[in-house]
Amino acid sequence: MAEMRLNKIIADAGITSRRGADELISDGRVTVDGYVVRELGKKVDPDKVQVMVDGETITRSTTKTYLALHKPKGVLSTMYDPEGRPSLSDFIDLRRERLFHVGRLDKDSEGLILLTNDGDLTFRATHPSFGLEKTYIIEFDGILPTGAEKTLLKGVELEDGIGRVLTFKELSPRWIEVSIHEGRYHIIRRLMEAVGVDVLRLIRTKFGPISLGDTTEGRWRDLHEGELVNLRKALDM
Repeated sequence: MAEMRLNKIIADAGITSRRGADELISDGRVTVDGYVVRELGKKVDPDKVQVMVDGETITRSTTKTYLALHKPKGVLSTMYDPEGRPSLSDFIDLRRERLFHVGRLDKDSEGLILLTNDGDLTFRATHPSFGLEKTYIIEFDGILPTGAEKTLLKGVELEDGIGRVLTFKELSPRWIEVSIHEGRYHIIRRLMEAVGVDVLRLIRTKFGPISLGDTTEGRWRDLHEGELVNLRKALDM
């Protein structure tokens, strides 16, 4: 095989984007045949050398995989948990590819999470500058507080800055739907707490143009070509 840029080899392994790979290289976290490489733009033949990131040998994948998983409540948004708690890999253990999750859902939240070995897509889909809109449905206890919708749309002062929802819709006396483009820690739960909404269930139903659809809890499906086209378009890829 012809020589390739080291950052592309790393991205093709699904670890990060080429930009993110450059950062790994600059930080001295990449070795080629046991030697640390810090040279950006370095080219090597992936079939003739051993490339490692943080001491782990990477395997370049020429086939890209894109999955939509319905994460159940109680599952960590990680591919492996050293304490043996349920993680995303428990649901894709028959897949041969090394996959990575695109963004996170907290342990007690449910719904759509994407898995892929496309490092460039992962980087863009989780970068704040692209601001992919994410939609959630929320089951709450009691009665919706007066003025909650207006306050959430206008913005709420949180400990790490203003937070707001993009859309707000009452679905029933116990369910609402909101959308947001932020990815701050527990942002939806903190916003709901700020306006007095007692969250019982939080389910992500959309991630950008990708919908959870009828994918049942704990199951996954491959994204179809139309979804990939729309997702790449949303990410300017």
